[in-house]
Amino acid sequence: MSAAMSLVALIDYGSGNLHSAGRALRAAANLAGTPHEIRITHSPADILSAERVVLPGVGHFADCAAGLRAQPGVVEALEEACLKGNRPFLGICVGMQLLADTGLEDGTTPGLGWIKGEVSRIQPGAGFRVPHMGWNGLSFAGEPPHPVLQDLGEDPHVYFTHSYAFTAKDPATIAATAGYGAEAITAAVAQDNLFGTQFHPEKSQRVGLRLLANFLTWTPT
Repeated sequence: MSAAMSLVALIDYGSGNLHSAGRALRAAANLAGTPHEIRITHSPADILSAERVVLPGVGHFADCAAGLRAQPGVVEALEEACLKGNRPFLGICVGMQLLADTGLEDGTTPGLGWIKGEVSRIQPGAGFRVPHMGWNGLSFAGEPPHPVLQDLGEDPHVYFTHSYAFTAKDPATIAATAGYGAEAITAAVAQDNLFGTQFHPEKSQRVGLRLLANFLTWTPT
């Protein structure tokens, strides 16, 4: 593996838990025994030369979408590397939501449109707070689970903090859900070389590190 192709580009666009995500990815590389360099970057050249791409996100959909599009050449490089080049992609929280066609937080905002669907406010029902914040169990959509979700242990729990969630147009793109009141929240989406989590792997301790290690060794088919 060349130095360039062992690069994981962690996208800096002014929104995201960059440093904690970077630390978690480095710990995951150690766990997986892989030689990846984790680089926080907004350079299109880095994205195009990376083996894998991670898009974090914290905050409002509209702000994150605007911040991403304000980075010169970044969206185009992401499309070239991930849509055309089949590089493994991981979106975290709003970084996952941005895969959708549209987000309905603070008006209607176009997303990247890589996985069909929209991001709307969760409606868990009486007695359940919004935002959904804290630890919740995962239910896998398939058996065996998606490769990024394998070997997470019995009854894996992960950390959420969000008020909006991804509603996928095609149920086959839902890789995992989490029950919260009356709603089954989309916890993870997957399509081809694209994977996204509504929860924060970098805050999910052992389970999150295992998931990130899985991502670093995942070869999409």
